[in-house]
This record gives sequence, structure tokens and C-alpha cells, in this order.
Amino acid sequence: MALRVCLLKELNMRKIFLTLALVTTPALAASEAVMHRDPGCGCCEKWAAQVRKAFGRSVKVVDDANRPALQRRVGLPAGLASCHTALIDGMAFEGHVPIADIKRVLAAKPKGVRGLAVAGMPIGSAGMEVPGMKADQYDVVAFGSSKPFVYAKH
Repeated sequence: MALRVCLLKELNMRKIFLTLALVTTPALAASEAVMHRDPGCGCCEKWAAQVRKAFGRSVKVVDDANRPALQRRVGLPAGLASCHTALIDGMAFEGHVPIADIKRVLAAKPKGVRGLAVAGMPIGSAGMEVPGMKADQYDVVAFGSSKPFVYAKH
């Protein structure tokens, strides 16, 4: 009987240890980001590198000639298109959205917001930095089930 109690305690301790190990494993805490881009677009790689560094996770780059279908699926309004669409933690990010804005929306998870977008390719936006050139002013627009709205100005 004493041996059985001892074995049960040891098994319970192993379960607790295994559970803690799994919960604290970074690979399980953060999923891979996936970025669909216009085939061959170089500035998208620069943006992906910033995401890798800021989030400490891999970014799968997919050359996708049919991105408009993905954009429709995530609910991106037509006028907000750019050169890449990324999926991170269940949200969509269109174009050169700054890392700080991505972190803020992922932390807040505002009701009705499916993602953020930066239309076009503004100079000075994340991945579009050009030494010696003045940064463009641009808006980061939130989109989803409600009417799109300006989430941040840069």
C-alpha cells in the first residue's frame, strides 16, 4: 500500500513538471507568423525581419500571386491593399504596419477588429525605411466587423 501511494505521488509530480514545462515552452506560447506577399517583393522581407526580431518567432514567407482572395477572406477593404498580408495570432496585418501598433492591437484585441492595414508603401513605414529620405505621413487603419477607422497616425 505504501509503495502504491509513493508511486502515485511520483506520477503526480511528473504530470505537474511536464505540464509546467509545456506551458512555459516559448515555441508553444507563440505561433509562427505567416506573410503572404506579392512574388519577389523585397521590402516585405525587411518588414518580416522586424517581426522576427520584435516577436522572437519565425515568419513563414509565402509568394502568393492570388493574395486578393486572402484579402477578401480576412475582410480587408479594397482601398487598403499593399504588397503583403500577414497573419499573426489570429489577426491580419496588411502592408507595412509598425511593430508597436501590431503589439498594441494584439494585446488589446479590440472588439470587431480583425486586423490593421497601411495602404500602399509609404516611405519610412516599417520595412520601407530609406536613409536620407523624409518619411511619409500615413495612417494605420483598423478593419473588421465595424466601419474601418484610423487606429494610429505616423
